[in-house]
Formats: sequence, structure tokens, C-alpha cells
Amino acid sequence: MTVANVSPAEIARFDQLAARWWDPDGESRPLHDLNPVRADYVAARVNLRGAKLADVGCGGGLLSEALARAGAQVTGIDMGLKVIEIARLHLHESGLKVDYRKQSSAELAEAEPGTFDAVCCMELIEHVPDPAALVHDLATMLKPGGRLFLSTLNRTPAAFGAAILGAEYLMRLLPRGTHHYAQFLKPSELARLLRHEGLELEDVSGLGYNPLSRKAWLSRTTAVNYILCARKPV
Repeated sequence: MTVANVSPAEIARFDQLAARWWDPDGESRPLHDLNPVRADYVAARVNLRGAKLADVGCGGGLLSEALARAGAQVTGIDMGLKVIEIARLHLHESGLKVDYRKQSSAELAEAEPGTFDAVCCMELIEHVPDPAALVHDLATMLKPGGRLFLSTLNRTPAAFGAAILGAEYLMRLLPRGTHHYAQFLKPSELARLLRHEGLELEDVSGLGYNPLSRKAWLSRTTAVNYILCARKPV
């Protein structure tokens, strides 16, 4: 029997945000602002037209819908029942097609190994009990030649100041307790997990974000938030 690599407290926290997930001025505001940059990063490295893609930790479906709109066949999974319900409901508004499932990464990897042209996992790895197990699942899902996209927060004083003190306590963009500094991963640590699964790191880019102007962009600095692309060898 597959064991889910999840924290019940984390699932409950994000399920509380479900009702306002698609409100660009709600608690998910930073996700709305960052979503176009993340989607463009993926689209620049994968031909999305007809590609089979998994969005692991899809939440209410912001990235899933953006990739489906670009032509991908998207499977979105999350362990939060309420966020999956919201994601499914929003399809009636968008008119897009996404296969949303309440399913763990381990369950999808076991059911559909070597299936996906690309796998996305944005802002999830810092919320799971076992990051190495998650990376293993993501690598297992990929076809040979497929690409994995991960974004997360760096474990630096700058990230602590921006993501916890700034976003949670000063500006109140996120509920307090959303992030735990000890769970942030340095790019070198994540790269080591990728190598252990036989993946080849192709790119690491910083994600810049100004919450006042609501502008997001790719950056050379990975001090706060970063996104990467890794390839499964043929």
C-alpha cells in the first residue's frame, strides 16, 4: 500500500484557502502574480501542444489551467479535497479540460510511471515531510527525455525576511505559519536530490517578485525564490 508523503496540518491550511483560490486579491495573490512567469518558464523548455503533463500539488489549478490553455494534456493532483473541488469547479468557468485528482505523488508515480513529458511541482517541496521521496516520485513519473520543473524557497536570511517576516507578518499576503524556514531547500541540496534520481540539472533561475507593484520576473539571483528545470536522460 502506497504511503502518502503529506502533512495533515499543511493540507488543512491550504484547504482553508480553497474558496478564494481564484481571487487575484485574496490570500493566493502571490500565486496569481507568479503564475505567468512559471508557465512561461515551462513553455520555453517544453512544446506544450499535445504534451502530457502532471502538475503535482496543483492546488486550485492556476498553473494547470495556464498549461492546458497552451495545449497540454494536464493531470493535476493534490491531497487537499477542497482545493481539488475548487479546481474542478473553475473548469466550468474557463471551459478548459484538466484531469484533477485527489491523489498523492506516490500514488500517481506507482499508477503511471514513465508517462509524462513534463512534471511540474511548484511551491510544494517545502511543505512535505520527505523531500527526497517527493523527488523520487516526480522522477518516476517522467518519460525518458522528459523534464521536471520545480520551484521553492531558498534557505537564506533573505528568504526568511521576504517569505516569512514580510509576506506573512508585515504585509499579511499569506496566513501566518504558511512557511517554515527549516524546510526551505538550497539549490545545491535540491540538485543533489535530483542527481540521486539520475536527473540532469539544466537550469536554475531566480524568481523576482515585488508585492507592491505585483510584478514578477526571472532573475539571476536565487536568494529568495527559485525555479529549476531537470531532464531525465533517454
